Amino acid sequence: MAIIRVQLCRDKPSMKYVKFLGKGSYGSVNLYRHTKHDGSTSFTAAKISSDRRTIEREFRILSQLKGSPRIVQVFSHSLHEGLDSVGNRVYEIPMEYASAGTLSSFIRANKQLNVSTVRDFTRMILQGLVSVHSHGYVHCDLKPGNLLLFPVHDQQTSTTTNTYELKIADFGLALKEGEEESDNWSYYYPFVGTPFYMSPESVQYGTVEKALDLWSLGCIVLEMFTGKRPWSEVKSLYDLEDFLAEDKKVPEIPDTVPSDARQFLDKCFALKPEDRGTASELLLHPFLIGDDKKTADDTIMKPQAKLEDSVITTKALKGKITSSKLP
Repeated sequence: MAIIRVQLCRDKPSMKYVKFLGKGSYGSVNLYRHTKHDGSTSFTAAKISSDRRTIEREFRILSQLKGSPRIVQVFSHSLHEGLDSVGNRVYEIPMEYASAGTLSSFIRANKQLNVSTVRDFTRMILQGLVSVHSHGYVHCDLKPGNLLLFPVHDQQTSTTTNTYELKIADFGLALKEGEEESDNWSYYYPFVGTPFYMSPESVQYGTVEKALDLWSLGCIVLEMFTGKRPWSEVKSLYDLEDFLAEDKKVPEIPDTVPSDARQFLDKCFALKPEDRGTASELLLHPFLIGDDKKTADDTIMKPQAKLEDSVITTKALKGKITSSKLP
């Protein structure tokens, strides 16, 4: 892994600190304003961590996915190295800034999303998963808080439209499919990501398969329809582990969800991982094609309500959440 020793964003004369965006178990994200030579400005989100091994892995994955339209993009060919304010060595990834925040904040602002919005967001997530899975990786922590929204600007009028593009972020927990040797997994702590979005086989056996991300996708789609996170009725991780690993339960799908979307969710929530299919196959599901004959390559959606194109403080990073239940 190439690492170059450079000034961190906060130490560069052309970069001005704007605000703190979020903090996780191994890093934090700050927002900076960059003043160019011609006087114009742009924004950069800088992810900073002292955990070299973890941030190196994330940078390596993001570099391999560079150019994928549904993956957050990095602005450097090498991981930056420098010192923090107290002299400790830290590492930094400059990346693009999502001014509309996360899908989580969008759901909070809009509550239950309409079918068109859910369909378009789902299509974009799957497009991103096709890229991730084609490189042999499993995201392992897919959830609304790790999905970023970028306002689409009208190039002719230079104004913000009521449309957004979605990109997958936070690959700190991503693993190669079938990978067993990882600091993220252990026998006593089977959760690698966020428990309420994990699949039964990942909870019970610590399995790292692409089908894990498809189960998590189902949880996200359900949350967009209901405005509530999956398993909202579950009070503890002990109960959740029993529901998933022992009782083989799946999240309840309300009758208000359209029939084609219910069929899509049934596919995502198949108890056998192989029955969930692949991200490419799900892109062709009738729910995503819809009556409007949209293709799987569409990238624009019409949200139910517009989020202001402003800085939104979100916890963009999420550390490992583990179960404390012993076998």
